[in-house]
Amino acid sequence: MRVIRGLHNLTAEHRGGVATIGNFDGVHRGHQAILQQCREHATRLGAPLTVVVFEPQPREFFAGDQAPPRLTRLREKVRLLGQHGAEQVLCLPFNDALRSLTGRAFIDQVLVEGLGVKHLVVGDDFRFGCDRSGDFTLLAEVGHEQGFAVEHTRTFTLEDERVSSTRVRTLLASGNFAAAARLLGRAYSLEGRVVRDQQLGRTIGVPTANLPLLPMPLTLRGVFAVVAELEDGARYGGVANVGFRPTVGATRPTLEVHLFDFDGDLYGQRLRVFPCARLRGEKKFADFDALKAQIHHDQAQARRYLAAGANDRFITLDLASAPLGREALSSDSPSAGASADANDG
Repeated sequence: MRVIRGLHNLTAEHRGGVATIGNFDGVHRGHQAILQQCREHATRLGAPLTVVVFEPQPREFFAGDQAPPRLTRLREKVRLLGQHGAEQVLCLPFNDALRSLTGRAFIDQVLVEGLGVKHLVVGDDFRFGCDRSGDFTLLAEVGHEQGFAVEHTRTFTLEDERVSSTRVRTLLASGNFAAAARLLGRAYSLEGRVVRDQQLGRTIGVPTANLPLLPMPLTLRGVFAVVAELEDGARYGGVANVGFRPTVGATRPTLEVHLFDFDGDLYGQRLRVFPCARLRGEKKFADFDALKAQIHHDQAQARRYLAAGANDRFITLDLASAPLGREALSSDSPSAGASADANDG
């Protein structure tokens, strides 16, 4: 898997492949169907499969805190795209320069001069360019001129509904993790590296692993029964708080996890945390005694839930069980800028 950051890092070896464009937030089963569609052409042409994504995502650039929360960080997205057949990910910085491109300029600079695409797969409602002139028709016309084919994506439905990132977010927000797993094709998880924090949990007998989250809208918020996977593949049940820990006055969002029956040092490790059941929302407590009492109640609830084995129904759906790895990144509605995301929504 190659990750190319920006057009300036494209070289001759990156050119001449099959490409698709979008946010691919969550890399759900609809996205996976698009990647399968692209792989069929890549195999036929003997060409690499390239996925073009944006950082930040277009709606984040325009709407800021009002943008939908992300399902996947860029690192996890890249890993999932690779697992489903992408050989290259071109990550374009979504900035004023990119958003200012006309539809034709975007095609020329990114698809023709940059990637030299042979075959492009996008939604037939795909819109892009500062002048809103970029659409499927323009792509097909330029493709005919420049010698590349343009094909629209196939719609993927489950239970008679289109699978979308928006639908996954709604299910997660409602605590329906099993249904979200069916749409994702794997159990939903949060990932991060354990860092040293205030270590307040130790003072009340509940040591926690703290994983910083991106300072942007949260997909989940509250207290959850979880299963955590360590770098060596070992899994432990536990309880986690996702949010701002109002009792201690945190200003940045954090995933704080207490693992049951674990005795060891997690600092520096990457964890993958699978929320299994929502126990309650975040709450500010009057003092640490009240917080401690609630934490012990949360632990008991989580242990009972996990002991019942209900989480096994969707944790075992996890198709992304490859090692977390340490690879370094190398060089839902359409936006009004240089690109829209027909592969999200």
